[in-house]
Amino acid sequence: MKDSIREAAEILKNSRHTTAFTGAGISVESGIPPFRGETGLWSKYDPIVLDIDYFHTNSRQSWEVIKEIFYDFFGAAKPNAAHFFLAELEAKGLLSSVITQNIDNLHQEAGSKTVYEYHGNSRRLVCTKCGTVYGADDIDLSNLPPRCEKEGGLLKPDFVFFGEQIPEKAQQASYDEAMNSEVFLLIGTTGEIMPASLIPGMAKRNGATIIEINVEPSNYTGDITDIFLKGRATELCNMLKEQILK
Repeated sequence: MKDSIREAAEILKNSRHTTAFTGAGISVESGIPPFRGETGLWSKYDPIVLDIDYFHTNSRQSWEVIKEIFYDFFGAAKPNAAHFFLAELEAKGLLSSVITQNIDNLHQEAGSKTVYEYHGNSRRLVCTKCGTVYGADDIDLSNLPPRCEKEGGLLKPDFVFFGEQIPEKAQQASYDEAMNSEVFLLIGTTGEIMPASLIPGMAKRNGATIIEINVEPSNYTGDITDIFLKGRATELCNMLKEQILK
């Protein structure tokens, strides 16, 4: 492992364009469980609450679960060492951007400036009628479903529900990064969620070196990964930090 850490650190230090691509695994150590798997959220909750058609026809029922998961529970989560590591790399000019599949806002809270939110952000609410955007902390969620102050439209978390399209700007920016990166650093993503899972392969086809950090092998490991670092994101990012930012 030490040799792989040193090799990955040298590649990251010498890269002219590095992009980080993160999934649920980077936030697990912040107390946010993944959605899928034996201990995932969908083993406890019915995913239909995040179906866009169900949301519009059963807005109160959806919002009751949404509030419990994303605002009562997730709201207390804080960035961990892996989030801070990526922010430090960016500050040192060693990371161009973060593409994240997560909606928890933890990259921004850690200090990352260029973050492409492939699935949106739970810390924003948007009016489904007029498009007004609110900070989640500015809205009283004791009365559900929340309504827009302007025209009374239904407020929706500004992340992608089942049945919705990926935000065009985030998608295009992600594709641009994949096509221009020398190094693609995968952290905590298994490659199971389409169409986000296609992005690392695009980077590989355009010549990027793929460095992967995961607790277990993923769909990428035996296919496109050049260096696989097995373990917890915080531990491995701290090891890389010692080599790169010392």
